Amino acid sequence: MIKSILILAVALVMAGNVFLSCKSNSEKESDAVEKVQDAKENLDDVTEDINEDAISKANDAEWQTYKSEAIKTITANEIRIAELKKAISKPGTTFDKAYVKSISSLEDKNASLKVKITNYENNQTDWDSFKREFNSDMNELGTAIKDVTTKNKK
Repeated sequence: MIKSILILAVALVMAGNVFLSCKSNSEKESDAVEKVQDAKENLDDVTEDINEDAISKANDAEWQTYKSEAIKTITANEIRIAELKKAISKPGTTFDKAYVKSISSLEDKNASLKVKITNYENNQTDWDSFKREFNSDMNELGTAIKDVTTKNKK
């Protein structure tokens, strides 16, 4: 008799566990919807991280290319400025103080651009503004160098 009561008790406990652990269809559905939403959020996060990495690498490559081109232009400007300074020191030519001062100013601007490009850290938030401003400064310097040589020939 004790065995049958024990077997009956164990069977009732097991049946109770089965019924208590079962969820209704609406609970199963809401759990499934939550899991799907979590998976979508995780996928969005991973996709965003991948895109940011791809953008970062593209900007690094773009930055290296841009920097090398800018340094080439700055070096070319240095050579042109050195030629202008050499022309000043030639005997038999006279230059006014404004011409000498403008060459010195050009040299300072070129050195400033060189420092600016050398010290720039690739920061994505202001890359476009840096690039736009630097290109503008480089174009102004190039135009100023051409203007100095044009005024000298007149």
